[in-house]
Order: sequence, then structure tokens, then C-alpha cells
Amino acid sequence: MASATASFGARFMAEPGKKFTLEKHDPRDDSAFESKDKAMAGTADAAAAIDALQDRLFAEGSRSLLVVLQGIDCAGKDGTIRAVFNSCGPIGVAVTPFKAPSVEELSHDYLWRVHKACPPRGIIGIFNRSHYEDVLIVKVRKYASAETIERRYDEINRFEKHLVDSGTRILKLVPSRSW
Repeated sequence: MASATASFGARFMAEPGKKFTLEKHDPRDDSAFESKDKAMAGTADAAAAIDALQDRLFAEGSRSLLVVLQGIDCAGKDGTIRAVFNSCGPIGVAVTPFKAPSVEELSHDYLWRVHKACPPRGIIGIFNRSHYEDVLIVKVRKYASAETIERRYDEINRFEKHLVDSGTRILKLVPSRSW
């Protein structure tokens, strides 16, 4: 299982600090799985391993993990959370769904609600959607100028670097119901 996981990670992981473009990756690529049954068995094995690692993360209390699930409605975000993280103890996992900002959230800078939801040390935080919506939706619906959008790209990169420098590992995933 470990070598299969390493191979999978090598194929689908963006290296921190390096440029990454989605144009070179097919989001529907399911070639890492031989069949739906094997994929589901692998998911169950991975979930058990994550549960054990989460226990250690919680006990250690010095680092955290942020899992960002970004995808359109019905992309499989909720199913991914259930399949992968339901076996973890509820104390060490926090799921935050991001919907349209509330009146209170709109009265702050756009990253305020995100920073407030970041996992403390010892916890796995899961974002069901994310701060990327504050660029994607704003850009598509033309709620802000091109200059504002460009500035937000840089701000998000700096924000994520701050999290990493503070001990939070970030995994960005795009779930797929293709299998």
C-alpha cells in the first residue's frame, strides 16, 4: 500500500513553491485505480491509516493539516469527507463548509472567515469549498476589478505560506465522482 500511495502522490501532487498548471493534468484521470472495487478498498485502507495518523497528530499537538476540497456542486466533496474522514475521531477533525459570505463576514476582509476556520495544532481541518471561491466567483461574476483579482492571488499565496510556515500542511484536492 505504501508504494502505491507514493506512486499516486508522485503523479498527482504539486510540489510546494513550484509553479503548477492544471492544463497538464486531467482532473478525470482515474488511471491510478485498476477498478472501482480496488479504489474503494484502497480508500478504506487509507482512511484507517489517516485515523491512526490523526491520533498521533492530536497527541503531538504541534502541527495541523488543512485539507481543501474544491469542486463544483455534486463533485464528490461530501462523499470524499465521509469515505476518508468518517473513521477519524470527531475530536481531531473539523469540517468547514464555505457558502456565500454572511453579512458579518462581508464586513471583514475576504480571508477573515477562512483564517478563523483554519485548524489549530493537532487537528485536521477540512474545507468544503474554500477561499478560492473568493477569486473564482468574484472573477466570473465580475464583482471586482482585474487588479483586485490579481492582488487576491498574491494574498492567497502569502496566506497559505504563512499557514505552512506556522506548522500547517495544506493538501488541495479536487474530488471526482468518475469512479
